[in-house]
Amino acid sequence: MALPFLVAIDISNQSSTSLSTADLSRLGNVYLVVTPENVDDIISYIFSNFSRYSISANVTALTDNALIVSLLDAGAARVFVNQSQLQALHGTIDDSRLALALTSEEHSKEKIIDAIANTSVGVYAHRVTDVDFITGWLQEYGTTNRPPVFVSFSTPPTLETAVAIGKLAATPIIPRESLTTDPQNNPDHLPVAEIFTAGITSDRADKLIATIVVDEQGVALGLVYSSPESVKESLRTGTGVYQSRKRGLWYKGATSGAVQELVKIDADCDQDCLRFFVKQKGAGFCHLETATCFGKYAGLPKLQQTLQTRKESAPTGSYTARLFSDEKLLRAKIMEEAEELCDATTKENIAFEAADLIYFALTKCISAGITLADVERNLDAKSLKVKRRQGDAKGKWAEKEGITTTPSKAENEGVKVVPEDKSGRIQMKRFDASVATPAQLDEILRRPAQKTNDIMGIITPIVNDVRIRGDAALLDLAAKFDKATGLKSPVLNAPYAPELMQLDAATIEAIDISFENIRKFHEGQKEDRPLVVETMPGVRCSRFVRAIERVGCYIPGGTAVLPSTALMLGVPALVAGCKKIVFASPPRPDGSCTPEIVYVAHKVGAEAIVLAGGSQAVAALAYGTESVPKVDKILGPGNQFVTAGKMLVSNDTSAGVSIDMPAGPSEVLVVADSDANPAFVASDLLSQAEHGVDSQVILIAVDLTEEQLKAIEDEIHNQAMKLPRVDIVRGAISHSVTLQSKTIEEAIRLSNVYAPEHLILQVRNASKVVDLVEHAGSIFVGPWTPESVGDYSAGVNHSLPTYGYARQYSGVNLGTYLKHVTSSELTEEGLRNVGAAVMQLAKVEELEAHRRAVEIRLEYADGKK
Repeated sequence: MALPFLVAIDISNQSSTSLSTADLSRLGNVYLVVTPENVDDIISYIFSNFSRYSISANVTALTDNALIVSLLDAGAARVFVNQSQLQALHGTIDDSRLALALTSEEHSKEKIIDAIANTSVGVYAHRVTDVDFITGWLQEYGTTNRPPVFVSFSTPPTLETAVAIGKLAATPIIPRESLTTDPQNNPDHLPVAEIFTAGITSDRADKLIATIVVDEQGVALGLVYSSPESVKESLRTGTGVYQSRKRGLWYKGATSGAVQELVKIDADCDQDCLRFFVKQKGAGFCHLETATCFGKYAGLPKLQQTLQTRKESAPTGSYTARLFSDEKLLRAKIMEEAEELCDATTKENIAFEAADLIYFALTKCISAGITLADVERNLDAKSLKVKRRQGDAKGKWAEKEGITTTPSKAENEGVKVVPEDKSGRIQMKRFDASVATPAQLDEILRRPAQKTNDIMGIITPIVNDVRIRGDAALLDLAAKFDKATGLKSPVLNAPYAPELMQLDAATIEAIDISFENIRKFHEGQKEDRPLVVETMPGVRCSRFVRAIERVGCYIPGGTAVLPSTALMLGVPALVAGCKKIVFASPPRPDGSCTPEIVYVAHKVGAEAIVLAGGSQAVAALAYGTESVPKVDKILGPGNQFVTAGKMLVSNDTSAGVSIDMPAGPSEVLVVADSDANPAFVASDLLSQAEHGVDSQVILIAVDLTEEQLKAIEDEIHNQAMKLPRVDIVRGAISHSVTLQSKTIEEAIRLSNVYAPEHLILQVRNASKVVDLVEHAGSIFVGPWTPESVGDYSAGVNHSLPTYGYARQYSGVNLGTYLKHVTSSELTEEGLRNVGAAVMQLAKVEELEAHRRAVEIRLEYADGKK
């Protein structure tokens, strides 16, 4: 089946006045040119857009076939390859996903036939100059029972050329900037509808085209007729427009309200029937007010419809309402039904339990704003995969069933590892640093991998969506990621209503004490006076402080409420004198912000709270939206997606925004000797492990006996089992380690290599050991200084560099919110003193205007005498 045409796009320039992103999505087929320079960006783009478009990629410029496989694995529908690439890939990649690209020298009938002999791969005639030859060849080649043919042109094609190619069941490739869905307002562009319908035929006397209308899942809603004119109008308006046999153009729902949002149009294999994918609004497609002309929905579409209704109307406190609001209850039900399905044995029981599991799984989806269409798009993505991962079950599930998993790299290299106790014991792996090789130590101290390319591929379209659609994108993403489907505005503006800050007296007192201590410590960091230095007689240089005008403070949400982060970011901004302070934090499912964060926002004078999390919050702060004020600097910790978002916007010159540091998952390194209290050591390790499963904790044990090590390990397990976040702790401990060292000097050397976010010294003479530390975000000295005091109330800041960035970055401090401005002031004497040096250096650098700026002044001064 030939595609109507491919739209050639440039992902580095997504703006178009004639063909919008929505238009592209409705047409559904795009063409990209891949080069070694843009291949990473293209892979990210495909990964993010495979569900929106069928993507064809010209990879003839690539020399690494592994990159071609990665493009297909990311979701490319097909690749256009050269002869050598085809020989390498043929037999390993399905023919339907390959098309042989022919150069202009190969556009002869014999060469084309030879190239595709004994294959079913497609043919791509690249940058054709002789259109008559191609059309003649296609007429001879036939329009049926042959592989697909694609044609691009050396110059932009005319409408007649594009239509001629389409009528011969080939697929023209046309640049996006040449196309339009609105030819009346863009008469110099090619009309999409005419090219689309060029190859469509009809055996009816009136030439109307049979059209099946389906929902996003492909469920048939009804049968209608189309004409070239109705297709043009449908594409122009983005709605369902058809051809009535009696009344002309039929704008579906124009009178009843049951309008349709057009999602996509395609054609059947014989090119004599169209299919419209739509989002149906109102009572339904049928005039009898049913979902379809064939009756009501059934099966999964019916279940989806039922759950969507129940989510909106379930009585408060009912079991159904709790399923949508109580994550733990829903999780328990899903796990319960999954286990019952696994235990089922008869056909009847398996079908029954599978239905139960699907019910609760779809409840999870609907709760998060996910539809069946979203799920099916991900299933389609899995079917496009060409790489195959190792088919092992994950750790705890494999162990539960008695399955042995592949040993770790460290175990294969002979390093002693204490295996995780299958009875459920929570225990860190143990390594002896004194016998490990440098390579083994490097492997041991390596943090959990951050999949940068994958993460950038995920967050880039989110950031772009917020930049382009603003508030609407924030509301959609809040529904998708935070389940805040009822959110009306993405911003909470000051002054904040008292009912939004209702807290118990103990919490208010704790916040107030912490606020005051943090304020005092950061007040103490102020510079007393400007720096003024006379570098030569008459040459006075100065440096003075100015606050960054607009700052955005990101406060993570997710698995914990973090008013402490709001304090750590907001109080220094207040002390520094920043004129505009904006908070951002994920909303709760009911659309509200946690009262603790609202109270801190009130105390520090934050003018707004952006109800968004992740990279979407970062994008809103960086670019601004209709409701979100743009800021000059973004601060605050977060997960990998937040960090990637901060890095992305800080590298975009159009955003004009800086960041504090690339903060990531939390981490702590504890150095303990025989003086340390095992319970204290364990509690410090666990206080970081409970942040998230991607957190990492490290213990460096200085000359401890087996008995002393065992005491710490027992405390870790016993204390962890009493924690409400024990499952998170278990995940973090699974990739955390204990290193045994002989001396305190060796311990601190290892710590400096790791450069931890938090360093805790539970050793004798701890204050003296601080002198040995080169790299750490913050140090906690002695047995009476748990890291928790730094997190909350001591006064030091807890927003610190992670992932080894303590080698280059400081933690947040007063200076983070300030910039230093320098000034120079010269007298005539000063210019005479320094002028000769300036003019000589300008002459060396051949910057004559620089030299003349001094010379003119000196000549003027001489003339006055």
